[in-house]
Amino acid sequence: MSLPTRVRIVEVGPRDGLQNEKQAVATEVKVELIRRLGEAGLTAIEATAFVSPKWVPQMADNAAVMAHIERRPGVAYPVLVPNEKGLEAALAAGATEIAVFGAASEAFSQKNINCSVAESLERFRPVVAVAKQRDVRVRGYVSCVLGCPYQGEVKPAAVAEVAGALFDMGCYEVSLGDTIGAGTPAKAQAMIEAVARRVPLKMLAGHYHDTYGMAVANIYASLEMGVAVFDASVAGLGGCPYAAGASGNVATEDVVWLMNGLGIETGIDLEKVVDTGAWISAALGREPNSKVARALLAKRAAA
Repeated sequence: MSLPTRVRIVEVGPRDGLQNEKQAVATEVKVELIRRLGEAGLTAIEATAFVSPKWVPQMADNAAVMAHIERRPGVAYPVLVPNEKGLEAALAAGATEIAVFGAASEAFSQKNINCSVAESLERFRPVVAVAKQRDVRVRGYVSCVLGCPYQGEVKPAAVAEVAGALFDMGCYEVSLGDTIGAGTPAKAQAMIEAVARRVPLKMLAGHYHDTYGMAVANIYASLEMGVAVFDASVAGLGGCPYAAGASGNVATEDVVWLMNGLGIETGIDLEKVVDTGAWISAALGREPNSKVARALLAKRAAA
């Protein structure tokens, strides 16, 4: 199969990237981060999560973030919601797109949300139904698609079952998440092949973590299968909570560099993303966790 000519990158830094930060990140910093990402050409920016502040304190300012972001025409600002209560809060804050989050691993589902995979899907059914009644788009996430921190291997058939259930409910797109970053290209392709029997390829997205340095390789393998949507996090924000000291989300800069090198359009200005990554990394007191950003910033400094 020939590679796609255009790819959509879903920026998850403001939510998935920041949610595990130990230090409190000010609302105005989050709002400015979202503004800069929009200015760099990102057309889908995950803004926040309407979850219990008891479990995710970093997202306690969700309504304030939604109230202050500058909504650019043609840009989606999806928010994560775990249940009907979260949906109501998101709708009250003006959300026009939400995301629901299931797991392909029974052990992960039990450890994280104290219920089986089947029970979690039943919880999402009314959420998706109400969202669709309100003309709110719903994206589905499946975690642990290439391995689980508790049970190890996850079979492609289990991933296909969960992805298919989310698609059948009415999710316009299903993002397949390698939560622990243990996937390799051949395994990623086998998983996508299984899922594509249940969900059309054009409605699938890849969400790869870089724990073992395989994220970009897995993205390329997914491109070969026909996947044309990928989640990424500016500056590689978001460590992997299941592997001490490991990197988490693949960096947006690295994905854009890959696409540019392949001649695949993204509509994203790499220099502006690098600047945004450097800015948020400085605000958090660290270096960007993106090899491309580090190389380009070093090159600039030496010029």
